[in-house]
Amino acid sequence: MIPSSSLVLLDTNVLIHLVRDSAVGRRILADYALRDRRQRPLISIITVGEMLALSMKLRWGDNKRAALRGLFGNLVVVHPSQGGVVERYAEIDHFCEHVMKPARKMGQNDMWIAATASVLGAHLLTTDSDFHHLDKQFIKLVHIDSDTGP
Repeated sequence: MIPSSSLVLLDTNVLIHLVRDSAVGRRILADYALRDRRQRPLISIITVGEMLALSMKLRWGDNKRAALRGLFGNLVVVHPSQGGVVERYAEIDHFCEHVMKPARKMGQNDMWIAATASVLGAHLLTTDSDFHHLDKQFIKLVHIDSDTGP
């Protein structure tokens, strides 16, 4: 478990579970005490953009968009201009393409999210495997099963 004093940064797929109020989302809220942490959970501004785009693509109604806005209001949004995120993004990009053998392609948005978690020393909560190769080298990864939750 993550200590209550540790920072957590939520990946976009975790927000999807939370805004949909899925069983997995409810387990994430409870198991990681997201409402009760000393520091509110963090998200990258990249995640905000991804979620807004998704809400448009899926033509979410007013209720679900309101739930998304409410969720954003309970989180701390971190911008790439904050202390060292841009530099860490460059390090992760270089690592994926030139240090890893074989090279590992990674989505640009995921690199920004990983860089944000890395610089802040936050545990990155995600339900996908896009970050596994960065665990321990750059980030503190917490993988959540997308079917069953934590």
